[in-house]
Amino acid sequence: MAIVVQKFGGTSVADAEKIRAAATRALKAYQDGHQVVVVASARGKQTDQLVADALELNPNPPQREMDMLLSTGEQQTVSLMAMALDTMGQKAISFTGQQIQMVTDDAHGKARIQEIGAERIRHSLDAGHICIVAGFQGVDENGNITTLGRGGSDTSAVALAVALGAPTCEIYTDVDGIYTTDPRKYPNAVKMDQISYDEMLEMASLGAGVMHSRAIEFGKKYDVQIHVRSSMNDKTGTIITHEVPKMEGILVSGATVQKDLAKISLIGVDNKPGNAARVFAHMATAQVSVNDIIQTEVSVDKANLSFTIARSDLANAKAAIDEFREDIHCEDVFTREDVAQVSVVGVGMRSHCGVAQTMFAALAEQKVNIDSITTSEIRISCLLDVPDAEKALVAVCDAFELDRPAADRQPAE
Repeated sequence: MAIVVQKFGGTSVADAEKIRAAATRALKAYQDGHQVVVVASARGKQTDQLVADALELNPNPPQREMDMLLSTGEQQTVSLMAMALDTMGQKAISFTGQQIQMVTDDAHGKARIQEIGAERIRHSLDAGHICIVAGFQGVDENGNITTLGRGGSDTSAVALAVALGAPTCEIYTDVDGIYTTDPRKYPNAVKMDQISYDEMLEMASLGAGVMHSRAIEFGKKYDVQIHVRSSMNDKTGTIITHEVPKMEGILVSGATVQKDLAKISLIGVDNKPGNAARVFAHMATAQVSVNDIIQTEVSVDKANLSFTIARSDLANAKAAIDEFREDIHCEDVFTREDVAQVSVVGVGMRSHCGVAQTMFAALAEQKVNIDSITTSEIRISCLLDVPDAEKALVAVCDAFELDRPAADRQPAE
């Protein structure tokens, strides 16, 4: 029997009615002849409420205790879904991340999966159970509960699909699939039938909230196709898969905007080998994830080094800079918290020119000033002022016809 892994997000299990609907969908897959593993998130805004409760008692709670607290949200959901399936006459059993031995490192709040002991799940599947696993959580080698960071249930689900040999992982959300951009910011956005792993990785890292980037990494590395679809209907959603030739005919597949960023500029750093490595080694030790990096030589002896991070990591980054600033003879440190980033993504950029010109012209027409520009093989990002973010996104979406299905857009030349 083929194994199906289904993941249900918080909005898809927000109340008893939605939990029952998710359980019904899992039961149907079982009745169709599959072995079924469900990965569930905490219900609705429960994680937000738990965070608020913690901060009310301690404005700087220990990360270990936060993981203990936040992991309870998913545990409630999986036990409730098992109960719902029981009333339908279906054997079901719920597991925590610790019970299935989802082993992670010890980075509380943003742990990374190292291995999964799938034996207990396989035994339960063979006994005719639907297995329901708490997403977002694991356990380190010392037995401490860890969490994978916001959106970590996606990673739990795809990692389980890998461990169990499931060819596809279904991600159920409150939207029909992945859109060319956020429909709340650009109402004319259209759903994509498919998107490549590389494009989705870029979009996820650039603020697209539908999928967790580490889940995409697992899918790409281990060849697990990911199907993002609505929990409200049976329509086909968006397939995240390997790149196919026809994808190159589209210059830009999607656009994103991020507002929760900060920019750090190290001015007048000694321009010699090893200093950049020293800077980012300290950032890694402080568990600060760095996004785009720009280094500019200003003289033979000096350089400026700028990078963007999540605004929530700014305090940790500043503390890390204090530790090494004198070592690299940094003359000044400049930080901005009023920046946003608008990006366009598309595998068609690899083989076609003109994307940058089109994007910059669209921004210029709206009188949007660009702070800095970074690129990859399939992405162009512009850092700009937060007040300009919304109109900048609309401008680039219009310029690249992201209000039209891919098949109806002007083909790349």
